[in-house]
Amino acid sequence: MKNMEEQNCEKCKLREKYDKAPKSFMGRLWRWHINFCPGWKSYMKTLDENKKSELISEYKLKSG
Repeated sequence: MKNMEEQNCEKCKLREKYDKAPKSFMGRLWRWHINFCPGWKSYMKTLDENKKSELISEYKLKSG
């Protein structure tokens, strides 16, 4: 599995598209993708509880 520098979830271009236009095709594709992406799941595990809670709220996730 890739390390965090290689995963690049913080700077993901699709995530950026979602942040700018959540209802766009690419934005919706990214949002759907993070439901099963192993990289996103391991990224979430590296975050502190505050940041994880922020992302769960921001992206309306069921859990981290």
